[in-house]
Amino acid sequence: KELDLDVGITNGVGCTILGLVGDTTAVDMDKISINPHVERVMRVTEPYKKANRKYHPEDTVIELSNGRSVGGNRLAVIAGPCSVESAEQFDEVAECIADLGLTWIRGGAFKPRTSPYAFQGMGNDGIRLLQEAKEATGLPIVTEIMSTDNVEMFEMCVDVIQVGARNMQNFDLLKQLGKTSKPILLKRGLSSTIEEWLMSAEYIMAEGNPNVVLCERGIRTFEKLIRNNLDISAVPLVKMFSHLPIIIDPSHAAGRRDMVQPLSRAAIAAGADGLIIEAHNDPAHALCDGAQSVSYTH
Repeated sequence: KELDLDVGITNGVGCTILGLVGDTTAVDMDKISINPHVERVMRVTEPYKKANRKYHPEDTVIELSNGRSVGGNRLAVIAGPCSVESAEQFDEVAECIADLGLTWIRGGAFKPRTSPYAFQGMGNDGIRLLQEAKEATGLPIVTEIMSTDNVEMFEMCVDVIQVGARNMQNFDLLKQLGKTSKPILLKRGLSSTIEEWLMSAEYIMAEGNPNVVLCERGIRTFEKLIRNNLDISAVPLVKMFSHLPIIIDPSHAAGRRDMVQPLSRAAIAAGADGLIIEAHNDPAHALCDGAQSVSYTH
């Protein structure tokens, strides 16, 4: 601390890890090594520190309301429509999700769309309908944030705040979310490397919020039969280099509902901590991403 470094303390099994964050060039590793209480000193070469497994060897488990969690030995399954479209639509889907015993309800209130003429979501009214669904079912709600202007509202109204692929490197937004107390669901960017993705998580964690869930949702390649290529290797690679939980979004990866089940099975086999799946009560008439949405009867 005298060298102006932050010290992160991780109490592991049989040892305590002190992780130094900041400009460590002035640290004398030999001087620290001769301390009788220090087993060893090592320099972490990766640019992400707080998200690094070397700083936190044990898997992180993020606790949600009503005893639900992400990470650990239980698979988290999140489901819901791409967009909240009406009270009737969302109430019906939410009731089904609760009956199935799933982990969270998802639904978009503010939607990033490629076309400015596409449905952009219900905004504040969508947030209200999400809250009503939570009251009716008891399930935590997750929805995507688009602007730093909405951070305070999301802190009050939402259980899990989603950062979409297009905002993965919106560093001002990430810094603001790092000052909140809510878990952050961080989706991988369309063409981002795993290190860039983990560095985005680091932005959130560096501001004080350790509760980050990573979400692999497919990366852009030359293949045209599916929307994106699901990078299944991201699951074991993330678990190798980071302690953060990782879930898979097979819906956005494929862009077609007939691929959701096989991609979900592959994700589970690879060791993913959860799935986030788009589900709709009437996919053929969905205002957003109906082609990749499964109906609650599947």
